[in-house]
Formats: sequence, C-alpha cells, structure tokens
Amino acid sequence: MKKIMIFVAATLIMAGCGFMKNSTGSNQNSAVSSQSTTTTTAQSGNTAVSAGQGAGNALLALYNQYKADGNKYDYKNMQNILNTVTLVANCEGLKDNFKDKTYLKEFGKGMVASSLGLVTQNNVETVTNSLVDMVKNSETVQNATTQAQSTASTAAGYANTAAQYAGALSTLLGAFSGK
Repeated sequence: MKKIMIFVAATLIMAGCGFMKNSTGSNQNSAVSSQSTTTTTAQSGNTAVSAGQGAGNALLALYNQYKADGNKYDYKNMQNILNTVTLVANCEGLKDNFKDKTYLKEFGKGMVASSLGLVTQNNVETVTNSLVDMVKNSETVQNATTQAQSTASTAAGYANTAAQYAGALSTLLGAFSGK
C-alpha cells in the first residue's frame, strides 16, 4: 500500500510539472527575440564556467604533482601529460573570447569553484590572463594544440603537447608556490 501511495504521489508530481511546462509554453513565444539573446549569453556563460571548472581541476592536479616533484613541471610524467592536454582543451575558448569580459569572468568563476583554493578571487584574474597568454600568444603552443587535436588519441601527440607547454606551465605553477 505504501509503495502504491509513493507511485501515485510521484505520478501526480510529474503530471503537475508537465502541466506547468505546457501552460507556460504559450507565454514563451511572445518574447522569442529577447529570449534568444539571453539564451545565447547564458549558454556562453555555462560553457565558460564548465571550461573554467575543467581548467581549475587540471591546474590543481598539475600543481599537486609540481609540488610532489620538488617544484618542477615534469612534462614526461604521463599524468602531467594528460592533465596538460585537459587544461589546453578547456582553455580553447579563451583564444576566441579573450576580449569578452563576461566569458573571462565566468571562466574564472569555474576555476575558483573547482581548484580547491588554488585559484582564488585574489589571483583569478592573473591566472586567467596567464592562460589567455598561454593559448593565444605562443605560436608553439598553438601548433601544439593543432597537433594534439590531429593526433588526439596518440600518446606521442599528448607528450609533444605537454613538452611544448612546459615553459608556460612551469611559470604559472611557480606563481602558486606561496600556497
């Protein structure tokens, strides 16, 4: 009997949600043009936050290994290679959006949220700018990204990417040494 009551309650809740969705659907058509702009901005913000979270996770993993290796970035370490490729992949959006303050802010929010205190409100702008410089300004890095994408499933492609990012990542990870 108890299971039947739970089933009935769940069914009523789902039916109510469907009713609410259908009743508000007719109101949504009246604001399509302004809503599409808002939706695009929200999607861009969600993309930036997700990318920032991925970058924050990768940075944290890289930093922890950096500290374990005696404040050195070992670009031959397989875990560092994978974390570097993850970082690069999550920073791809920075190349196209480096002038978009909203994107950068949302990207930074994601990094702060996922890096467990490594990236903070005090250093988020500096870290974001370093990542922008890393993916935007270095021709070697851009070539590494292209190569990593074309050989994405090969260990050699990943290792090459990590080696080419070694200088930029060593500098960035060294900036966290006071932590």
